[in-house]
Amino acid sequence: MAQPQPETLSLAGRRVAFTTPQTGGGGAYGGRLGSLLRQRGARPVPVSTIAVEPHDPDRLRHFLLPGALDHFAALAFTSRSGISAFAGALPSSHRPLSDASALPFTVAALGSDADLLDGAFLSRLCGDAGATRVTVLVPDVPTPAGLVEALGSGSGRRVLCPVPDVVGLREPPVVPDFLAGLEAAGWVAVRAPAYTTSWAGPGCAEALVDPDAATPDAVVFTSTAEVEGLLKGLDAVGWSWARLRARWPGMVVAAHGPVTADGARSLGVEVDVVSARFSSFHGVVDALAITFSPQ
Repeated sequence: MAQPQPETLSLAGRRVAFTTPQTGGGGAYGGRLGSLLRQRGARPVPVSTIAVEPHDPDRLRHFLLPGALDHFAALAFTSRSGISAFAGALPSSHRPLSDASALPFTVAALGSDADLLDGAFLSRLCGDAGATRVTVLVPDVPTPAGLVEALGSGSGRRVLCPVPDVVGLREPPVVPDFLAGLEAAGWVAVRAPAYTTSWAGPGCAEALVDPDAATPDAVVFTSTAEVEGLLKGLDAVGWSWARLRARWPGMVVAAHGPVTADGARSLGVEVDVVSARFSSFHGVVDALAITFSPQ
């Protein structure tokens, strides 16, 4: 008998907590994941443990002067928030990438984040030059390491990397490892402060520790920073991860991809479900649906 496809399985009635930020623009992560869960019949429980906000555009201004990107060979994004913040800072009066140079230029992003690299974005980046000079690169493996591999040998070329400043949390190794990987591949990686990732505050775990809280069937983490944010929130109200697990022993812990799973485990949070497809949130929703399927 044929097994049902993951995308046809229901999460009807399942209470799914998720720590994804609700802020950040560009189709905020939390809103997208919450919508997917509702589409599958789940009852989403937002427990945002981090906040994402774009920087003042002035922080990026010197990268966006006329022709400022002509000295770069690539623009590499590791998150949707980075694309959104960079797009918001792009000027309308001039183009940071001109057609003065015939050198090819690559704009790279991970998985479905590349949906934001549309015609409007490329037009503001380089005008008509985009049609002949710019290549949009989406690696087969939607991880920062996969992006490094897809970009190939840098041969001393410069790549601009719009990444976050982390405030109130330890910086997860994802971005430093990404920049180190680029350098090891021969690129000159230039870090551009595009947005901030910060702890959501001491009340962020309230939906899980409130005495009247309903039992969650699962909790979904989509980044290591979210895990640390939850642990910090628990500690702020005198709880611990062990105490939370003891309260909700049947709660399934799901991670959006192996990078997040490894980060969670490094913080002492065991993960039950890891999405095998992590180019979009559909993968982790499907993984949960399979976990709860009676078949």
